[in-house]
Amino acid sequence: MVVVLLLPRDSIEGKLDRFKEFTLDDHGVNSLMIVTSTYWLSRIQSFLYCNENGLLGSFSEETHSCTCPNDQVVCTAFLPCTVGDASACLTCAPDNRTRCGTCNTGYMLSQGLCKPEVAESTDHYIGFETDLQDLEMKYLLQKTDRRIEVHAIFISNDMRLNSWFDPSWRKRMLLTLKSNKYKSSLVHMILGLSLQICLTKNSTLEPVLAVYINPFGGSHSESWFMPVSESSFPDWERTKLDLPLQCYNWTLTLGNKWKTFFETVHIYLRSRIKANGPNSNESIYYEPLEFIDPSRNLGYMKINNIQVFGYSMHFDPEAIRDLILQLDYPYTQGSQDSALLQLLEIRDRVNKLSPPGQRRLDLFSCLLRHRLKLSTSEVVRIQSALQAFNAKLPNTVDYDTTKLCS
Repeated sequence: MVVVLLLPRDSIEGKLDRFKEFTLDDHGVNSLMIVTSTYWLSRIQSFLYCNENGLLGSFSEETHSCTCPNDQVVCTAFLPCTVGDASACLTCAPDNRTRCGTCNTGYMLSQGLCKPEVAESTDHYIGFETDLQDLEMKYLLQKTDRRIEVHAIFISNDMRLNSWFDPSWRKRMLLTLKSNKYKSSLVHMILGLSLQICLTKNSTLEPVLAVYINPFGGSHSESWFMPVSESSFPDWERTKLDLPLQCYNWTLTLGNKWKTFFETVHIYLRSRIKANGPNSNESIYYEPLEFIDPSRNLGYMKINNIQVFGYSMHFDPEAIRDLILQLDYPYTQGSQDSALLQLLEIRDRVNKLSPPGQRRLDLFSCLLRHRLKLSTSEVVRIQSALQAFNAKLPNTVDYDTTKLCS
């Protein structure tokens, strides 16, 4: 007697010698049983995968599981990987048929399973978002609401708050948080800046402000210049205060569109002389040093307060270090890919908050250098690994960045 079995599943190849008993009928007489291939497939899969502890169960192709005849006795053996489309395996692992060996396009191998090539939430590592909407944020900034004030340390060797000074020469001020030393579990976002500036009566001098932002610490050379009033970047808004002196609130509103990381705000104050132009409605400005006669530089100035507005976000440097460690010591190839994918997501979201320009600033390297305290060679190695991994992903486009931190 000859029985032909149709076995369409890779998981039962090479094991036909175990199914000779199926060539006999229930009475032990050689006969030809006319049944469908589905019946034989179910019987064979049940024998292979649902035959532990001496009990033969029933295998279900739909649920990829066994139904055992006795709930108290487990009849399920190690099931093979599921081969198919989407999240199913493309092939099983050659050394372990219960795990995936390769995945379909758009999925990555992680600990023997195929998972979508989409990074999980990065909130565990670093926060980014705020619940404030644009209109609400603008209202709070206009009111200089202390609920969104970030308490920064004021430092200046050139001047003191609430004290009159001669503004003819450049003055330097800092608003710094020192988070890279004392608050390692937080990073900070700047939403706006406010200064209250007063001038003496009939002053000919007008303040000019230049602002630099240091995102995560380090030297002043690792700061970027804020392009106030250039292109679509916001400009200072000046509001006259009801005081005897000429006092104004200077407010720079970044909002959600231009918000960015900050650790230190560098403010440079210089003055220009305002004079009447050829036309009565026109004003012209001179640098104080352009006048030979210093008596033309009239007036004094004082700054009553400087406030930086924004919010603080969760940051876990140790968790990011653990991700980086998996690049060198992966538990499995899948865990290394998962770590690379998470680091890519963090890198892109951090760099997305760089200031406007033809190219993004490499803020991610600044984060690694000054908040994780990594060496320059370590940062270069991590960036190279991310770039190589990103090139292998489908439908991804890498971008060039401008180096900010050494």
